Amino acid sequence: MAEESTAMAERSADNTIYVGKKDTMAYVLAVVTQMNQGMNEVVIKARGKAISRAVDVAEIVKNKFSTDARIESIITSTEEVESDEGKSVKVSAIEIRVVK
Repeated sequence: MAEESTAMAERSADNTIYVGKKDTMAYVLAVVTQMNQGMNEVVIKARGKAISRAVDVAEIVKNKFSTDARIESIITSTEEVESDEGKSVKVSAIEIRVVK
């Protein structure tokens, strides 16, 4: 599951964007596309080093592309994932809810 959430922008739920290693604007486009298709709420999720990119995505969407959008909530947490060596590692995570 760890590689699923950070490898690329994929949508497990219709309104969830997982931020990983792609360019920031790829995720911005995904969020804006969701909102233009009628979603009133989009959830941006990231772990570890991708957290700062997720914050950038939310701010760019809010300030540049969808000025009627606002950040409803930000939830931080710690998730336990399995490393490549098979050890359990704790990783910071963030969930940003952007609403229209």
